[in-house]
Amino acid sequence: MLSTARRPASATSSFPPPTPILVSTPVIQDPSSAAPLRAALDRAQSLALDCEAAGFHRYTDRLCLVQISVDDVDFVLDPLAFDLADTLRSVLVDPEVTVIMHGADYDLRLLDRDLGLSVAGLFDTQVAASLLGEPGLGLSALLDKHLGIALSKKHQRADWAQRPLPPDMIEYATADTAHLGRLAAILHAELLAVGRLDWAREEFRLLEAIRWEEEEPTDPVTRFREARKLGARDLTALRVAVEWRDDVARRRDRAPFRVAADQALMDVARERPRTLAGLQRIKGISRGAVRSAGPALLDRLHAVEGIPEKELQGYPAARRTGPGRPPPEVEEAAAALKEVRNRRAQELGLARGTLMSNATLLEIARRQPRTVRALREVPGVKGWQIDAVADALLTALPDGGGVR
Repeated sequence: MLSTARRPASATSSFPPPTPILVSTPVIQDPSSAAPLRAALDRAQSLALDCEAAGFHRYTDRLCLVQISVDDVDFVLDPLAFDLADTLRSVLVDPEVTVIMHGADYDLRLLDRDLGLSVAGLFDTQVAASLLGEPGLGLSALLDKHLGIALSKKHQRADWAQRPLPPDMIEYATADTAHLGRLAAILHAELLAVGRLDWAREEFRLLEAIRWEEEEPTDPVTRFREARKLGARDLTALRVAVEWRDDVARRRDRAPFRVAADQALMDVARERPRTLAGLQRIKGISRGAVRSAGPALLDRLHAVEGIPEKELQGYPAARRTGPGRPPPEVEEAAAALKEVRNRRAQELGLARGTLMSNATLLEIARRQPRTVRALREVPGVKGWQIDAVADALLTALPDGGGVR
């Protein structure tokens, strides 16, 4: 099911790479150059897939690169050059084709948002490793341990939206999928040996259901730890400064923190400089942003000074998003459940949070299920967790001794 073949180091592409990216790995930048990939996907039983985004550098964390390894060939696709959806949809939604990814959660969201794609045959090597109790879950740690391969970290924070991409960045990106097939085969065999393959499959199916969700708009000052200490006028100035930063970042297609650091905006809100020289003295603001957009910020700050006191908006009242602090008896029950979870996690060689999260244990303590069937209905409880720890959890609840 999981292909382990790899291309010899001396192998080269049988067709010329497209421009402007010049690299030995086939780089697909238009539908006409996708024929070799389509042929490989048509016969694939499994493939490895990874994505690169640009949120560290750009205003929008958009999908910038998709890497695919099929059997002994690696491909790099440029989603900024053409729409990849038609090329990839049929193979990704085929449950008979294993799609190997590592830490797939965010990449799946990007594929859904930017390409309208989902995956039906996922095998996530990070999830598999977590269910085997691996101490290091990063791809580098796993490849080093199981295959003796050391991945470069040179381009971890590279700007993947830049074009053209230099060859060494393309090869760096390709390395993220080049060895996933062999790693997945090893982890698959180990899961099977310890009877946890069904656990992993349940987790994979849950990941496959992930879709992109837009965040609800919130007052931007709530993202600043020290904002609660500000007065209403300073808070208004902070909102103005955040809006200014966002406008500049969007216009320049830069990550907001590269225009101005959060602490710099706090300083702007407190000091409210009146001149460009005063604005330049605040550390953490891009010099280019001050030169090109500083006057606009000063105008906005000046307008804040003229707002009547009664019209100023203070720190927003906290919004209750959950049931609040539990009563003492629920906290006591949750503590007992944690002890059981911790002991069982140690027996299984799993991280405590992998076996069951504290939030799920608290919900169990609130609901006080008396049977396995009732436990299954608690939000967050998974089928494999029932197999692993259900009886012990039910026994630990007050008046325990739940039955199936």
